[in-house]
Amino acid sequence: MAKDKDTKSEAKSESKGGGADRAKGPKPTDAEIAARRAAKGGGPKQKSDGSEKLATASEIPPARLRTVYSEKIVGELSEKFGFKNRLAVPRLEKIVISMGVGRFATIGGEGKAKIDTIEKELATIAGQKPVRCKAKKSVASYKVREGMETGLKVTLRNTRMYEFLDRLITLAIPRVKDFRGLNPNAFDNEGNYNFGLTEQTVFPEIEGATVTVQQGMNITIVTTAKKPEHGREMLKLMGFPFRDETKEAQ
Repeated sequence: MAKDKDTKSEAKSESKGGGADRAKGPKPTDAEIAARRAAKGGGPKQKSDGSEKLATASEIPPARLRTVYSEKIVGELSEKFGFKNRLAVPRLEKIVISMGVGRFATIGGEGKAKIDTIEKELATIAGQKPVRCKAKKSVASYKVREGMETGLKVTLRNTRMYEFLDRLITLAIPRVKDFRGLNPNAFDNEGNYNFGLTEQTVFPEIEGATVTVQQGMNITIVTTAKKPEHGREMLKLMGFPFRDETKEAQ
């Protein structure tokens, strides 16, 4: 019996030692793991619940327009306006998209359903859930009471801001009917630009056949520019199709 116990303990120690030796071996690199999965026909790494693992921040490529700004536009603005410090060059700070839905707030149940639909469409356009703005005071002539939801607003920053602006310039604005250029004088004293769109269907993310309510929006581009001409030149280099007023005057 004693000999049997000794042999069993030796076998256990050998098995443990073998496992330790295997554990101490060199760990496979990420490239080797990816190659093994590709050889097996496996896709991206999945979690225990079966859903795909989200990409990390380092794996997500930067926005195209942001790369153009840092590699090209900063140098051209510095050369034209004589900025000696890179931090003094105008840049985008945020983009605010707002919609007025006060006309639906006074209808009742049907109006709330329309507001919900418009909210989903705005979330699809911006890639971010909107915030519902409430009336601060009652206005009898408009049948608006304090606390009613009269607007929707989305504030975009960083990567989402640049991606939205890229889609706006390259996809949405060319789809506007009878487009003749944006007003180049719609800047405030600090270089922020404001303009509006009459319908949400100019964005390709929204299917025109499914739209039940036409809803316009106001877009405010907030920059760090100190003068209107600085903000205008920056947006022009980004591809904004401003209207040439000199040709219209001729």
